[in-house]
Amino acid sequence: MALAPDAVRHPESPGVLLGLRRAPPWLALLVLLAAGQVRAGEVRAGEVCPGLFAEGAPPVLTNPKLSSETASLCYDAFSVLHSGLARTPLYAAEHLTRASVAAARRVERIDAFHDEDRLAPEARARIEDYVHSGYDRGHMAPAGDMPTGAAQAQSFSLANIVPQNRAFNRGLWAGIEESVRRFASERGEIFVVTGPVFQGDTAQSIKGRVLVPTQLFKAIYDPARGEAGAYLAPNRADADWRAISLDELKGIAGLDVFPTLPDRVKARAMRLPEPRDEPRGEASEGRPRQHADVWAGWARSELLRILRRALRDVLRSIF
Repeated sequence: MALAPDAVRHPESPGVLLGLRRAPPWLALLVLLAAGQVRAGEVRAGEVCPGLFAEGAPPVLTNPKLSSETASLCYDAFSVLHSGLARTPLYAAEHLTRASVAAARRVERIDAFHDEDRLAPEARARIEDYVHSGYDRGHMAPAGDMPTGAAQAQSFSLANIVPQNRAFNRGLWAGIEESVRRFASERGEIFVVTGPVFQGDTAQSIKGRVLVPTQLFKAIYDPARGEAGAYLAPNRADADWRAISLDELKGIAGLDVFPTLPDRVKARAMRLPEPRDEPRGEASEGRPRQHADVWAGWARSELLRILRRALRDVLRSIF
């Protein structure tokens, strides 16, 4: 997959440094500043994020049909493998802890869906793809898992989004997400991999661009107890879920989500908590108002994104 030039090149590369020597001092300073922010954790493309994976090993694609035009993206609190064919993530990986879940519950949600400009324009979903599509923009790494305002803003990148049935997204799937957060709080630490399944001879799409998953999965690994399993549910209004082993998930999704685990762990599905919605009132009970902090984090992330895009355009016109 052809990534946008800035997704794989840093200003320290010789060609760019040579160009910066010819550029006005203010422009060179802004370019290096923006690049520094990217390395500090805003968004990085073409990299892996070992701290977010069980035993530092990312999921492995076992279906060769999925391997074309993929790009890995690192964010502050999750990692995505994006497909330029589906224009969706193939998975989103997270490391949830009791502390991170507690922090996430103090962050007020602010919707900030945006295109992922670290991906080539022809390979990424666009905001307009979802307009009047009949589908929700469904997170794979949930906004509710994000421990800071900046991380939450990053979760609204369309690189982390798939088309989801509205009733399913706001009902059963929301219950699964909440149950996984509660589970992380109870166990202290879990690794989570979430993603879509595309089955059938003819894939449905929105606007002829973004593939619609037939099913969604959320796999969990508890390193303390050596247990793993996955939720699997169809992407439709009347969806029900079932617990499956990682081996069964591999056959269905074409993905070995935790490749280093022993075969005995992959062969047996752990007991998963029943999907449970967050009780009304609990979300805000005793929670300090965080609007200013979240808005500042979102504004900073958006400003840097716009700055990087403007700088790229200027650099391309100069060099």
